[in-house]
Amino acid sequence: MTIQTIINNAIKRLKAEGKLLTPDFYAEAFCKEAERAKMSVEDCNHVDKFKSMLSKDFQKDLKNYRIKTMSEFVRFLISKLNRTNPTQCSDTLEAQTLLCKRALQAIRVLHNKEASELAQKSIELLENAPTPQQLDNFRQRWVNFLTTYDDTFLQNLKTLGDVDTSDLRKTIENLNTLADTTSSPSMGKSHLQRISRLLVASFVPSIASSVNDTIAEISDKIRKNPAVLDDDSIEKEIKAAISLRIALDKESVKEMVESIDGVLDKLSLRLIDMIESSDNSNAEIQAIKQELESYTEESVTNFKIAHKKLFTIAVALEENTELLSKDLKCHNEDVEALSRRVKRLEKELEEAKKESKEDFLTKLYNKRALDEFLELKEAEFKRYDRNYAIVMFDLDHFKNVNDTYGHEAGDAVLAAFGKILKKEARSVDIVGRFGGEEFLALLSDTNLEGGVTFAKKVLKHVEKSRFMYKKQRIKVTSSAGVSERAKHVSLQATINSADEYLYLAKKNGRNRVEYKK
Repeated sequence: MTIQTIINNAIKRLKAEGKLLTPDFYAEAFCKEAERAKMSVEDCNHVDKFKSMLSKDFQKDLKNYRIKTMSEFVRFLISKLNRTNPTQCSDTLEAQTLLCKRALQAIRVLHNKEASELAQKSIELLENAPTPQQLDNFRQRWVNFLTTYDDTFLQNLKTLGDVDTSDLRKTIENLNTLADTTSSPSMGKSHLQRISRLLVASFVPSIASSVNDTIAEISDKIRKNPAVLDDDSIEKEIKAAISLRIALDKESVKEMVESIDGVLDKLSLRLIDMIESSDNSNAEIQAIKQELESYTEESVTNFKIAHKKLFTIAVALEENTELLSKDLKCHNEDVEALSRRVKRLEKELEEAKKESKEDFLTKLYNKRALDEFLELKEAEFKRYDRNYAIVMFDLDHFKNVNDTYGHEAGDAVLAAFGKILKKEARSVDIVGRFGGEEFLALLSDTNLEGGVTFAKKVLKHVEKSRFMYKKQRIKVTSSAGVSERAKHVSLQATINSADEYLYLAKKNGRNRVEYKK
């Protein structure tokens, strides 16, 4: 095939595709025909020639954007240069991180335990170079906190004063917490009754099983007439009752020590025999257990003798522990080798997870894969003005499902929701798990109206579905936020808009679709 034939075929291609005979369009058509004819033309290989000079990351971007012509190659490089400003990016990122830390430090001192703990963990995360996945996880945890926070408990304070839910300090200052027990005889009487009950309860021996008659009499006297506590004469009786209570406890302790001493005597001898014997340890332990259960002999020993016997047992156990330690050291190298192998396998597993593009639970695309598809769609939008819509989904009250039915039930619900998304999506649409119970649908060649129609179909499907786990039906609904690329300045702005409308849907009652009307 000659060059002239390739030229003629290139012109025919432009006419068939309805394109004007411009230098750029002609060059693109000529190179395609030359490639089809398997003829190498130097002017068609400029992109490959220059691409080999770029870094691997740039080469990968060129492949993803499907750059073929020099015109596309130049526009790609210009767009990269326009976005390159390392100093400004790093300064902005540092300032934003510092702002987040200061905000989290402010939250940490607020009077909410859950918010303070989450703020502290978020600060620790920011100080340890977090990955995007870790940041996204904590973002979801804050979203969960905002959507589940309930301050209705403050209404319990209404009986003590005005409640201002927007100003906790003002609410506390308005509370009428002062109680003057001297202004009312009935209040003073109630106070004495409470004190008398506490005092009588303190007379009961904490160790001894019986109560002395003297203690019982004074307890009954105070219980029947709490006003007697105002009489100075009762002081001596109370002191006597306390002394008796302590004496009873001491006597019980003495009896317990004397009873256990005989047990210690036999236990020390049997343990030493067991350790010095051969392989009958288990049988020996069972025999000692039976003797301990049946032992009732009384003893006249004291704490010093008990200490001596316990020390004898400790020495015998220490000698055998040293033998065990020597044996373990002999196998230390094998243990260390096994530990290194486990660490290597864990590292390989982590790398394999990073390379995967499929969410292990729902079998949809994971966050990493979604990011790649979003970049491709953005490139098509910029080159060919092909619009697309983004729909963010979130399962309503998903935390309640986990708390009520367990995390296995929650995983089953997530997997079932993933199947619904796959069924409702077209073959050209991309659906995946964005994180936690949040999902994203990327709808090709779709405007806002089409995205809303798709979201409503999914919500209706979810509401009518029977989510079953271990013969229990779980009621599940979902919320959605929709945005289209043509109405936003960037891809990230489109994603943020869909996320904001999703939050609005949850705030406005859930099981609904929100979008810019």
